[in-house]
Amino acid sequence: MKLPRIAYVLLWFPKPSETFIFREVMNLWNMGVPVKVFSLYGELTRNLSPEMVSVSGRVERLGIPYVMTASGALVDWWRRDKALTREVLRTLSLKRWSGLEKTLENLWAFFCGFHLARRCQEERIEHIHAPWASGPATAAWTASRLSGIPFSFTARAWDIFPPDKGLKDKIRDAAFVRCETGYNVRYLGDLMGGDTSKLHLTYNGVPLQPKADAAVPMVPPYRLLALGRFVGKKGYDYLLRGCRIVRDRGMAFRLVLAGDGPKARGLKKLAGRLGIDDWVEFPGFVPYDRVSELFSATDVFVMPSVVDRSGDRDGIPTVIMEALMHRVPVIATDVSGISEVIENRRTGLLIPEKDPNAIADAIMEMVSNRDRALELAETGRTKVKAQFDPERCHRKVLTLFQEHS
Repeated sequence: MKLPRIAYVLLWFPKPSETFIFREVMNLWNMGVPVKVFSLYGELTRNLSPEMVSVSGRVERLGIPYVMTASGALVDWWRRDKALTREVLRTLSLKRWSGLEKTLENLWAFFCGFHLARRCQEERIEHIHAPWASGPATAAWTASRLSGIPFSFTARAWDIFPPDKGLKDKIRDAAFVRCETGYNVRYLGDLMGGDTSKLHLTYNGVPLQPKADAAVPMVPPYRLLALGRFVGKKGYDYLLRGCRIVRDRGMAFRLVLAGDGPKARGLKKLAGRLGIDDWVEFPGFVPYDRVSELFSATDVFVMPSVVDRSGDRDGIPTVIMEALMHRVPVIATDVSGISEVIENRRTGLLIPEKDPNAIADAIMEMVSNRDRALELAETGRTKVKAQFDPERCHRKVLTLFQEHS
């Protein structure tokens, strides 16, 4: 089958925390697929890996400068086809999006769609894809309605939990929807009244390929690691409380809690209130090309994900697979699609969410038997290699594009 001309629509690209999307685009480029990347926002320059910096110039960005020309793109379409433009304005711009942030994001994406429709026609794009179901999918949806070019999107985590008011309509009009977990297939199928015909499970490929196994010495003080954005759904406050219980039980440890985000200050204060601030290190955001160093110096990786009060939750955090690829034993909570990679006492330890005592028990169980912990990690790595191989996963994505372009 021929390689179709694809447009990828994102808010930011490349983005340091979205290594899985970056690797997907890179692999498609390496396969020879003519992918044109559009970014609705400006350029990020901090914390980019050298590889990300090297491709930053291949991205067409809208950002603040587009504010000056947005009305012109709309007027252009009005002149081309008044009836179509009126219909798009009526059906898409008046959606009641969830929350102020998502409302502003989706309105911006909607107006960007008029420009994208014209650019996609000029670039002879055959398929428009949004790697997120939120604003990027709204922009792709708008561009598709105007241009007639088919579109699709990927459903991941915060972009569908909770679902925005336009999600059902996006699914209805999309050529297909790529889901990164089986959990999301079931969730969106329920949203669509049991219809899963447009939903396709394609796991994310693991972007990080380690050069060597972690040593995992498992000697006191045991080295614990958690890595991710400091937001509510990550559950790091429960991890800190679990570590306080571990300390009270007399186990020596050192927790590296790496990342940054709106909860950073509160987590540091909580560690102080719990009296474990000397036991916890906050190195801040760690660039992608240094993440292997963290895994290589770790005995146990902990992913304490929760369902946030807003309904937001993780899909399958990429860091879980990356830990297993380094042969690091994993403890994770049973949230969303995490059980699709962490099977309790087979590929790691799977525990209930929001339970500091369960976290403490799992940590102490894991460090008590190094051989058993490494056996879990080895089995987990075998599963990751089979289920999350990036080339295999991204070829499935390409097949979907070929079938729907």
